[in-house]
Amino acid sequence: MTPLTSGRVAVGILFLLLSQFSFAQKKEQIGTETVNVVKPYTPKISDAFKVKEIPELDEEGNAKKEIIKYSIFSFPVASTFTPSKGKAEGVEKEKQAHLFKNYATFGVGNYGTFIGELFLNHDLNNTDYVGGMFRHHSSEGGIKNVALENRFYDTSLNLMYGSNQKEVSWNLDLGYQNQIYNWYGLPSEFGSTLSAQDQVMLINAIDPQQTYRTISLGGNVAFNESILNKTSIKYNHFSDSSGSSENRFYAKPTIEFDVMESAVKTDLIVDYVGGSFKKNYLNTNTEAMKYGFTNFGISPSFVMQENDWTLNIGAAFIYSMDNQNSSNSIYIYPKFNASYKVVGDLMIFYTGAEGNLKQNSYQDFVDENPFLSPTLSVTPTDQQYDVFAGLKGKLTNNVSYNVKASYVNERNKALFRSNDYNENAGNEDYAFGNSFQVVYDDMKTLSFYGELKADFSDDVSFGINGIFSKYTNDFEQEAWNLPTIKISSNLDFNITEKWFAGANVFYVGERKDFQINTDLIYVVQPGPFTLKSYFDVNANVGFKYSDRLTAFARANNITNNAYEKWLNYPVQGFQVILGVNYKFDF
Repeated sequence: MTPLTSGRVAVGILFLLLSQFSFAQKKEQIGTETVNVVKPYTPKISDAFKVKEIPELDEEGNAKKEIIKYSIFSFPVASTFTPSKGKAEGVEKEKQAHLFKNYATFGVGNYGTFIGELFLNHDLNNTDYVGGMFRHHSSEGGIKNVALENRFYDTSLNLMYGSNQKEVSWNLDLGYQNQIYNWYGLPSEFGSTLSAQDQVMLINAIDPQQTYRTISLGGNVAFNESILNKTSIKYNHFSDSSGSSENRFYAKPTIEFDVMESAVKTDLIVDYVGGSFKKNYLNTNTEAMKYGFTNFGISPSFVMQENDWTLNIGAAFIYSMDNQNSSNSIYIYPKFNASYKVVGDLMIFYTGAEGNLKQNSYQDFVDENPFLSPTLSVTPTDQQYDVFAGLKGKLTNNVSYNVKASYVNERNKALFRSNDYNENAGNEDYAFGNSFQVVYDDMKTLSFYGELKADFSDDVSFGINGIFSKYTNDFEQEAWNLPTIKISSNLDFNITEKWFAGANVFYVGERKDFQINTDLIYVVQPGPFTLKSYFDVNANVGFKYSDRLTAFARANNITNNAYEKWLNYPVQGFQVILGVNYKFDF
């Protein structure tokens, strides 16, 4: 088809459409039409036109713009505007409590209880200082159903001088302690075979008082830049009113340096103990019982850290001399610890194996049980190994936990066991079944320990821990006076800015003890004695009258349970102590 023919066809189609539109306007109703398309319309490129990118505009307003040049003449203008200075937003600081260097505490309670503490500290100059501590705790006794005197008295005085300099820090301590206890734990059946009058006369003739005295001298030295990191030295002289005497010297220098980014630490140990008792319990000889041991040890170790792992690998080598029997022994112990962060600080796995030669002493035994007879056998305990493993970490930001299992193997483990009545002891005041001896056994101990601590807020904190132990003895019938279960818990909280309070509870499970003869006439008791388990509930409340003065009240053994911590030794019942604490500076 030619272009002319195409134009005619297009004009015809347009005329036909206009005719239909005009006709449709005249009709009131639009009918249906059928259109048969013979051939669909197929546009071609030549049918459309492209819009030009630059249109041609011929209006007068689109004439070429003239270029206009501007010139600016500048001159100074005086300004009187003064901007206001910005002010930083202030941060309100919490007032910090003043830390006083000295304090004094005084308190009184039932059972004739008296407590007192005085701590003094004074700076001589920028580096040197002096200090002192005085402590006293006494009670007139008054325990129910106890025939013998049962008061106690504990007074100590410590003096200190020290210096903190750029390269070295050191201090010296001088102390004295005087303690008075009574062997008041007579067996309940004692004197039952006598008449009432003779029984009273016999009991009144017993003077159960025992006095312990301690003189101590010690010091510590720490170097800031030296392979000799620190050194601690201590000397104790311990004696009693029964003629017993003991000397103890302990020194522990520590050398520390780095090798290939690993810290290497070496402890050097010198540990000496020597003493004597005037007689043995059975009074079978007239010579004093003497003992003496000197231990020389070296314990090297180094620390390795790799990602989440921390390893502390070491060992201890100890040469022990029995000075009385002229025998020497060499001991080698593991010193291994490892920890791995399983989930950051939320869960840390730790394990280890350690051993040690524990130097036992008369003073250490008395600190644990003051009702011992001054007729002991003293020898070291060989703790061959303590293998342990556990998990510790955080349950939340404010709650931490620690669980551990351990297995300990010990030779010559020291155990406290009751003495029998001994008619051959020359009427010694500790020989009526009212004192304890020390026996040794080879033991294995399997224990499980758990601990939970929580700081619910700045004003409330809580903690609980417990340990379950199972003992296996080689010679003794039982693990004397060792409980299988021990649980303790504490709660401290601030009621207001002025008032605060706290409480602690501990539970001790059953223990076993053994005693055969308990009377003037030989009496055989069937089997070991079982000491009942007990709860001890204590609480305290305080009021801060000012930054310096605080009043407090303490209540101990709230359940008023006269439980026996040791066989035939009941404790005081419900106790209340009222006191004040005063802080000050010179």
